[in-house]
Amino acid sequence: MPAVRNVLVVGGGAAGAAAAILLAEGGVAVDLVDVKPDVAAIGSGITLQGNALRVLRELGVWDAVAAQGYGFDTLGLRAPDPAGTLVAELTDLRTGGPDLPATLGMYRPALARILIDRAAAAGAKVRFGSCPDRLEQDGDTVLVTFTDGSTGRYDLVVGADGIRSWTRRQLGIDAEPRPVGMGIWRAFTRRPASVTRTELIYGGPCYIAGYCPTGADTLYAYLVEDVQHRAGLGPEQALTTMRELSLGYHGPWDEIREHLTDPSRVNYTAFESHVLDGPWHRGRVVLIGDAAHSCPPTLAQGAAQALEDASVLAELLLGAGTLTDTVWSDFTGRRLDRARTVVEASLQLTRWLLDHERGDVPGLMARVSALVAEPA
Repeated sequence: MPAVRNVLVVGGGAAGAAAAILLAEGGVAVDLVDVKPDVAAIGSGITLQGNALRVLRELGVWDAVAAQGYGFDTLGLRAPDPAGTLVAELTDLRTGGPDLPATLGMYRPALARILIDRAAAAGAKVRFGSCPDRLEQDGDTVLVTFTDGSTGRYDLVVGADGIRSWTRRQLGIDAEPRPVGMGIWRAFTRRPASVTRTELIYGGPCYIAGYCPTGADTLYAYLVEDVQHRAGLGPEQALTTMRELSLGYHGPWDEIREHLTDPSRVNYTAFESHVLDGPWHRGRVVLIGDAAHSCPPTLAQGAAQALEDASVLAELLLGAGTLTDTVWSDFTGRRLDRARTVVEASLQLTRWLLDHERGDVPGLMARVSALVAEPA
């Protein structure tokens, strides 16, 4: 018998949808709410490492993800020269196991739709455009008042509501993300035939110029620069800025640049990071995913760590019988150090870049790969 009978999941991203799927399949009554009108409405591409794919298989969505994404096993490094010369080809560790690709790129809204549809099929009640307004813990339950005036009483509330988590603030936890000093331009566009894996260029006008295939004919490209105030740029100005920055890169970038024509497919985000140090729960409310930890995308582990949070939490809740301190100590023990190690490694990569320091990047990436190759 599960440790909880009914659960509210706040947030319909990867962490929230995954928790809803696993708990609903385990016999728990699940309500999932998200303030956005449609969780799959925005986004560009996403890079999923093997440990993320392992959880997606556990969720029963691997076939759908594989059909819509683009898997590969190597990483290319190119020079910031006029030819975009390929200087290294690295074989990535299959951290999800030998029967899954090392990495898969896909369109982020497509992944969101797959997960939300799976949650609904598993029995979770999904509501968009809805969010809590107040949480009141009373012994073994949490009374939740929603913005529309309705209420619900739950055995557990899972705050999976992202880096700006409302739930985290309601718990009075002071763990707000801090700027890292970098910003990233992303664009979703057509994939030239020459792009069959992630390739990175270090140096040139930006710290990193990269791209990742996301499907049979799509990719997302990205440029990492010193963080700047870009909010005032209109869509056309943003597109022009990204195109101008990309002029310093060649090889497949020359083909990609020809397809950078849609202003609506370009966005800019500042890198931020935080880790909630200590237990991620307060009473009968627990934080997972970006609500508990966030990191720069330098290791492409954000979604993977969020999915692992959901998997471990559901496993412990479904196997416990009652919600005891042991459940929470086991959850903290299995998740905190692992997530913190990934965040710190991601931050180390950004510091090396910002300081123009030649650090042991291959060694760091190998250590993280070895860590996440072991199930969480």
